[in-house]
Amino acid sequence: MNIFMRHLVAEMGQDQTKQQIEKGLKLYQSNQTEKALDVWTKVLQKTSDPGGKFRVLGCLITAHSEMGKYKQMLKYALSQIDTAREMEDPDYLTEGYLNLARSNEKLCDYQKTVSYCKTCLDMQGTTVSLQLNGQVCLSMGNAFLGLSVFQKALESYEKALRYAHNNDDKMLECRVCCSLGNFYVHLKDYEKALFFPCKAAELVNDYGKGWSLKYRAMSQYHMSVAYRKLDRLPDAMECCEESMKIALQHGDRPLQALCLLNFADIHRCRKDADKAFPRYESAMCIMTEIGNRLGQAHIYLGVAKCWLLQKDFDKAQESLHRAEELSEELGNKLCTLKVCCLSEGMFRSREQGEQLRQQVVKLLQCVEELELYCGMCGESIGERDQQLQAMPCSHIFHLKCLQTNGTRGCPKCRQSSMKPGFV
Repeated sequence: MNIFMRHLVAEMGQDQTKQQIEKGLKLYQSNQTEKALDVWTKVLQKTSDPGGKFRVLGCLITAHSEMGKYKQMLKYALSQIDTAREMEDPDYLTEGYLNLARSNEKLCDYQKTVSYCKTCLDMQGTTVSLQLNGQVCLSMGNAFLGLSVFQKALESYEKALRYAHNNDDKMLECRVCCSLGNFYVHLKDYEKALFFPCKAAELVNDYGKGWSLKYRAMSQYHMSVAYRKLDRLPDAMECCEESMKIALQHGDRPLQALCLLNFADIHRCRKDADKAFPRYESAMCIMTEIGNRLGQAHIYLGVAKCWLLQKDFDKAQESLHRAEELSEELGNKLCTLKVCCLSEGMFRSREQGEQLRQQVVKLLQCVEELELYCGMCGESIGERDQQLQAMPCSHIFHLKCLQTNGTRGCPKCRQSSMKPGFV
């Protein structure tokens, strides 16, 4: 066969691969997930075109991510990075490393996520990297939040938001707003925790005609959590029901688990442990199945709070122990701090002096490690629900402290930049 014929056969093969990938996408978009997966798997087995193989692996990665099959997602991401290395194409490599980062983020391997994100950002100058940098920063922000490194998380989210605005990428902006809502829930600024997912919901209403319904479901879920924290429980229930309805329609297992956990927390806030416990149990089944260990830690915290409501201290302590094990395994210091707070309260009420002293020491150590205190008044951030203000450098202060002192610039940055002779 001459060179011309070889090229022609190769192009025909590429066209067939492309047609099959498109066929799978149409099936997937019309909610026929299993049929779509079948089409893509067959393409993967047959195609000899590396570009086609890379693209079909991308489709399989996205589908398995949305189904919550994170170990499969990681398997396809590893295969995709091998394909990109074979092709020696920096654009493909950047995208491959982003998918590796995302897979590890979903499996709560946050240190690996940060490492892969940094690899992506180091590959500057490629066409694709300029388009993907916002998504890389979002994934990195989520990983830093998973590690309770708040300043770096906020820094990454704000970079992601800048990329979204510069590229007019409304979908990315929507996802970043949801993550910022989650960020402020952890820092107990519940007004901001509601503002950002409401902004995401507006973006869905204004631009989301051709978007997947998952963006609506995602914004409704984050709004629900903020409403619960603000003690607006009927609003929380309404948003969570809307999110759950979409999650069930689309077989979105990760979102179903989050909604079940939130339903359980809403019932616990209503002091209805009988309704809360079965929902925690259902959420735990899915979280275990998909490998969301941080979600499991949050469930154990919720269950412990329910047992404390019922004054069953032994069962509460058991749940807190499980939550602590998971949070230490993941490196999530905030979750460890929450365990300390609940344990301290429990030992105080039971007048267990020795255990109480140990918990107080551990609690102070956690607060110090997390740097969760205002650089102006010295009080803990997140102890009470007070409004916070992030400076352009991503250092966070109480809004009232900045207003009272009328300070220009960041007090922390200014302090650290002073020379010893001038302090």
